[in-house]
Amino acid sequence: MRPKLARYVLVAAALAVLLFSALPGVRADNPPAAPVPHTKANYELAAAWTPAKVGKLVFELAVTPHWLDTGDRFWYSFENTKGRKFYLVDPVKKTKTYVFDPVKLAAALTAATGLPYDSQHLPITVIRFVKNETTIQFEVNVPRDAVIPGEKKGAALTSDRATDATGSNNQEDDAAAGEPQQLGGRGAGRFAPPPPRDQKQLTFEYELASNRLQLLDERPLRKPAWASVSPDDRIVVFAKNHNLYMMDAANYAKAQKDANDKSIVETQLTTDGVEDFAYGGRGMGGQQQQQQEENTDGGRDNPNARTAVNVSWSRDSKKFALVRRDQRKIPKLWVINALANPRPSLETYPYAMPGEPEAPQSQLEIFDVAAKSRTVVKADAFKDQTIQIESERPTGRAREHDKTEPLWAAPGSDKLYFTRLSRDMHRLDLCVADTATGEVKPLIQERMNVYIESKPVKVIGSGAELIWWSERDGWGHYYLYAADGTLKNQIDRGEFVAEDISDVDERARALYLTASGHEDGENPYYQHFYRANLDGSGMKLLDPGDATHTVSMSDSGKFFVDTWSRVNTLPESALYDSQGANTMPLEKVDGAPLLAAGFQFPEPFKVKADDGITDLYGVMYKPFDFDPAKKYPVIEYVYPGPQTESVQDRFNPRVNQIMMANMGFIMIEIGNRGGNPHRSKWYHTFGYHNLRDYGLADKKAAIEELARRYPFMDIDRVGIWGHSGGGFMTAAAMLIYPDFFKVGWSESGNHENNIYNNTWSEKHNGLKEVTDDQGNVRFEYTIDKNSEIAKNLKGHLMLVTGDIDNNVHPSNTYRLADALIKANKRFDFMILPGQRHAYGPDADYVAWRRADYFARYLLGESDPSIDMWELNREKQDKPAPAQQQGGRGGRRGNQ
Repeated sequence: MRPKLARYVLVAAALAVLLFSALPGVRADNPPAAPVPHTKANYELAAAWTPAKVGKLVFELAVTPHWLDTGDRFWYSFENTKGRKFYLVDPVKKTKTYVFDPVKLAAALTAATGLPYDSQHLPITVIRFVKNETTIQFEVNVPRDAVIPGEKKGAALTSDRATDATGSNNQEDDAAAGEPQQLGGRGAGRFAPPPPRDQKQLTFEYELASNRLQLLDERPLRKPAWASVSPDDRIVVFAKNHNLYMMDAANYAKAQKDANDKSIVETQLTTDGVEDFAYGGRGMGGQQQQQQEENTDGGRDNPNARTAVNVSWSRDSKKFALVRRDQRKIPKLWVINALANPRPSLETYPYAMPGEPEAPQSQLEIFDVAAKSRTVVKADAFKDQTIQIESERPTGRAREHDKTEPLWAAPGSDKLYFTRLSRDMHRLDLCVADTATGEVKPLIQERMNVYIESKPVKVIGSGAELIWWSERDGWGHYYLYAADGTLKNQIDRGEFVAEDISDVDERARALYLTASGHEDGENPYYQHFYRANLDGSGMKLLDPGDATHTVSMSDSGKFFVDTWSRVNTLPESALYDSQGANTMPLEKVDGAPLLAAGFQFPEPFKVKADDGITDLYGVMYKPFDFDPAKKYPVIEYVYPGPQTESVQDRFNPRVNQIMMANMGFIMIEIGNRGGNPHRSKWYHTFGYHNLRDYGLADKKAAIEELARRYPFMDIDRVGIWGHSGGGFMTAAAMLIYPDFFKVGWSESGNHENNIYNNTWSEKHNGLKEVTDDQGNVRFEYTIDKNSEIAKNLKGHLMLVTGDIDNNVHPSNTYRLADALIKANKRFDFMILPGQRHAYGPDADYVAWRRADYFARYLLGESDPSIDMWELNREKQDKPAPAQQQGGRGGRRGNQ
């Protein structure tokens, strides 16, 4: 190359380098471009991932075995995108077969009803084996006006009779704040739910060998909600007019067919039952407050209606026991049902508040069936104590036969075990009562300076030994005692929590139990199944795998079904033998349709608590159109506990956080010290005496650590929301850290725990018992309230409550609203007419209003139009006109 040309090339190259290096983000010393704030609310993507939409992509998530009477066989049903199938498993033969041929049954059902069915769309959810397990029965809902060949009067169950047969259809969330509910009345596992108003329910019988289908002339007798049936099926106990009654099996059969049959003979056992000290309804209430009773065979407020009685039976059926609670001195509380017809109605109920001098009084009573006599147990030890009968509910085959009544822990009827707990919950006694005399002997005493918790005692060896659970060493473990209360040895030990007993092999002297936190390197909330020797010599893991496990063991104790799951893994179910050998696979959830639609698994994470030492575990949900070059607002879903922690530890694609994330947020769930009973007693009681603020520092510290770890999280746009205890925590967070939490959505929060129910508040915050020089006992109670710091509010806060919430009374929310008004604070308020603690039919509306609220104040974009197209679209059976589908302002309809 010539020298002059070479000089031109060098100069050009140098200029090119200078120009190129001036471009943004190119020079080596330039930092990477900062993430761009995400500001678009993606309503379409969120609407595509509502729980209802997800329910069309994935169905069953676990195997629920129904153990049969012969051998260790069981049946289960499992639904996926191919339909629901029913399987019969023989663990000994290691076989899994169809219970019936779905093609043949669909054809037979079509011929029998004149309604078309195919093998993918069989309308069967529950089956019952009868006639030595050669035949099954099942229910089918058909149009109410359908003409069914061979149908006779009494063959169908219609909705106007459903209440008589199965109990109230109105189920409310009446547990303590945030406690999970077990829905479904007695017999819910054996019978399909009652039919909708426009349908009737028929019962068919199907012979498995011959494929013969027959419509039954009379529907099988269902167990009414008011009936407590003795183990030998000869006696039924119930309440009426506040008192206790019983009837024999013959009269019970009449009542099952027609509750109002005038020939039914009833025997009255008591005459001293009165309102608020009754043998049914509120007089039998547990520690949580109850809503107004829905009678089950005569309607609301009918004094002659039969109602349920919470009794425990001796295993020989000779006696039963109950705890009657005297609430006559408890002050009343009220809610007004503005939607009641024909005019608004006032609901009145006793409601004990924390620290009040009057508390419910427990009385333990034992009844002799043959003698029709009553013995009042001499159980008094502590002022305002609570009493719990030590019993166990039948499982396995017994439950399949609708036997759900609790059975005494004792093997016979001469002894009754029970616990008594002081009002401050620092003292707990396990006692045994002589059922003939009512005399009491304390066997085991637990004492702590924080609240004491317990699990049911297990009596073994015909009463010679007791297995007892205690947190005396800071962790929940089982201990072996002699019948007289002498400690023999600790069964399991270590820094983990022993959970529930599934079986005791008395011959092998071994215990089968679940436990949390036993496996090193795993999330401590993951449960596993173990075998432990009663002498404390060993503990063996039976279901390995880094996941949480749910177990159902056979009555014989030879086999168990295990389903394991994590938030980021599809669940699997398998059959194991009692030594932990994987006998055969059962099911794996088919996630292909879900993943094909764009589903992305949530991400588990671990951070440090505010103390820098304690590990906290959480889950992160990202939008499915996530862009790592963007910076997203963060919303934390909270529930503080202390009785549970709302952090998903198993696969569940139907949670609301997924819809919310797809709106354009990073959603997180994170534990906090004081929030979970499945860790150490220290962790669980961290919030004792500080029930308002104890978890907030951890919630804030977790987000800060995550934001340092992930640049896509915008620490300047943080929201928080929760329901019940989570609603309380949401408002507290907005007021304690007003510069950090910018937007809060608070639902039905117990903001004023001094007016929430006494049991929950006194237990978790602490109650001081004071005895004066004359021996008189009184109780002192103080607690921090959200209204006291209302002046701190800076961000956007929405308060929501149902107006007839009789769990967390609306006054909790009203008082916070009043304090905010007096502090001259702007805030938002929504009342749900006719709704209690659970929002029922309004829940979807609230979910979308919540998404709107966060979109407006964290993304700066929301949809201001009136109609909520997301809900309208969900409810439509067919596509709406284009202008209606466009919905909010027509924006989407014009795209």
